[in-house]
Amino acid sequence: ADTSPHPRDAVIVQATRTPLCRARKGGLAQHPPATLLSTVLSGVLLKDPTQPASDDNYLLSPSSIQDICIGNVLSPPTSAVSFRMAALSANIPHTTSLSTTNRQCSSGLQAVANIAHAIRCGSINIGIGAGVESMSANPMHELYEKFPPEVDWDTMQNCENSQEVMDCLIPMGVTSENVAKKYQLDRVTLDTFAAKSHEKAAKARSLGKFKSEIIPVGNVTEDDGIRPSTTVDKLARLRPVFDKNNGTTTAGNSSQLTDGAAAILLMSREEANKRNIPILAVWKSFAVEGVPPKIMGVGPVYAIPSALQKACIGVDDVDVYEINEAFASQAYYSIETLKLDHAKVNPNGGGIALGHPLGCTGARMIVTLVNEMRRERKRLGVV
Repeated sequence: ADTSPHPRDAVIVQATRTPLCRARKGGLAQHPPATLLSTVLSGVLLKDPTQPASDDNYLLSPSSIQDICIGNVLSPPTSAVSFRMAALSANIPHTTSLSTTNRQCSSGLQAVANIAHAIRCGSINIGIGAGVESMSANPMHELYEKFPPEVDWDTMQNCENSQEVMDCLIPMGVTSENVAKKYQLDRVTLDTFAAKSHEKAAKARSLGKFKSEIIPVGNVTEDDGIRPSTTVDKLARLRPVFDKNNGTTTAGNSSQLTDGAAAILLMSREEANKRNIPILAVWKSFAVEGVPPKIMGVGPVYAIPSALQKACIGVDDVDVYEINEAFASQAYYSIETLKLDHAKVNPNGGGIALGHPLGCTGARMIVTLVNEMRRERKRLGVV
């Protein structure tokens, strides 16, 4: 593949996020999703998102944004209206179009991909990919109660591949247990992985590593789910949630229910050069791969090699990996199967410590990755 710079390369010029806060009990619980989204849409247009908006602090005029794509999972269908209102309240004019996308836990990543691909093919020159979720306002456990799948149940239960069809209804926590059992992952391994996530995140926060990527929401300035005192021994006291007798998945080695938003500003390389805007990262490749519904969390095992192959990059060539920690089981299995260096993966902690606001996480991981690569002068990163 031709890796030389091209005028239509999609490049990232700014990336920011809100603090990630515990659902219901955390600092963002009383803020609706539109507020979180408006905050990052305003901030991502600034040279320094941590400082107030001013003429001198804008990277470019809000009117320059041609399209916005928002990743979200749990908000009701009216969220399309809420998010449009959020964009307008962020002083982005009505001439900027907006859409939403839902690829479950990768929704924020897919939103950024949609904008990057629109830039690559010449549909737009400048756009924002973002993700938002308020698991306080829209609790995950209420989703199927409010919006049950609209299917012909007789057909689904009696079709040729009915088992796999019905596996789509398996709760995510049960899929975590399926992964642990299928690949023989024991409780100590998972608790150790979870404790390490908190340790890395606590260290990163204490060193101020997240300050450059977080834009405050009101007086909320930092993530509130990180537990520095977490140890393997403490996690061992927690009971399994989804298989109470023989399970390994607990609240401690699963991601937290979280509120948050993240946004990434992209443009063509030609546009960035014309405007003299520094380039933080170049979008090189993207891949999606399907997996059996009953072990849905192992997607990285298949998607990462596919994306690397498209970019002609080897697994060991990558400096930093951001892999979602929905559950310790699927994250640990993915890392081990891909034979990744653990030191390169989630160096500042992941979803178990920081939290996993479903529609936001994919975009949040890009924000964290780009800031880590800039800070540590790294060259290649993967989400």
